[in-house]
Amino acid sequence: MQDLRNSMRTSRRYQMIVLLFAAACVISATNNRAAAQQAESKTPLQRQIEVQKNRLTSGDAEERRDALMKLNLMRRPEASRAAAGSLNDADPSVRVAAAHAFAAAPSDDAAKALIPLLQDKSEFVRREVAYALGDTRSHEAITPLTNLLATDKEMSVRAAAAVALGRIKDESAVIALAKAIDERPPKKREQEYEFVRRAAAESLGEIRNPAAVPVLISALGNEKNSLDIRRTAATALGKIGSNSAVPALQAAFHHGDPYLAEAAREALRRMRAPLK
Repeated sequence: MQDLRNSMRTSRRYQMIVLLFAAACVISATNNRAAAQQAESKTPLQRQIEVQKNRLTSGDAEERRDALMKLNLMRRPEASRAAAGSLNDADPSVRVAAAHAFAAAPSDDAAKALIPLLQDKSEFVRREVAYALGDTRSHEAITPLTNLLATDKEMSVRAAAAVALGRIKDESAVIALAKAIDERPPKKREQEYEFVRRAAAESLGEIRNPAAVPVLISALGNEKNSLDIRRTAATALGKIGSNSAVPALQAAFHHGDPYLAEAAREALRRMRAPLK
């Protein structure tokens, strides 16, 4: 009798195990179908983003950077958002790739996420983030970029800030850019500072605010300035198109340097002013 009861209990346990196993199989199959249906419901773009997002967890910095470059090439806000977590990556090249990828996010959102990286210890990161902020066209970036233009210890970073301000085209940057042209270069950095001054002059031409004309006329006429600075100033004056710049451009048209003379001629032609 006892053996019969033991046998029945064993049978019930076995039946319970079978039932639990069957239920688990049903749940697993249901989940698999749901996952498959969810995957099928995603658009090709969403699937591409997911593939690259998964690669961002790789232990290989080069693979993470490559994934971010592919997200950047999509130029879509949803792809940019996938790059957000990599802005604080341990590898500088990955942070830079993330910054460029994130620049395609909605303008002000991108700027707010990128601005803290202007304090990065890496010159490479600060420079590239400045360029990325220019690509956002966000006015939120004006003050941080003007501060960078005035204070960063690396001249390449200051030049990048000047270029970015020209891309954003905010008139509130004119004073900072004009000051960068007139300012004395940091000690023993005169040759490097040349790039900052040229970038500032070029950006004033992009912004096209008449308030920049006096400093550009001064830069054009100053014989102590390099010919590159003077050519850039002539081109910028032509873009702004103020008649007050015509006499200075006419004088530059007769300069002995053919490239400066050509820059002045092109500026006058653009303004439809006489060469004389």
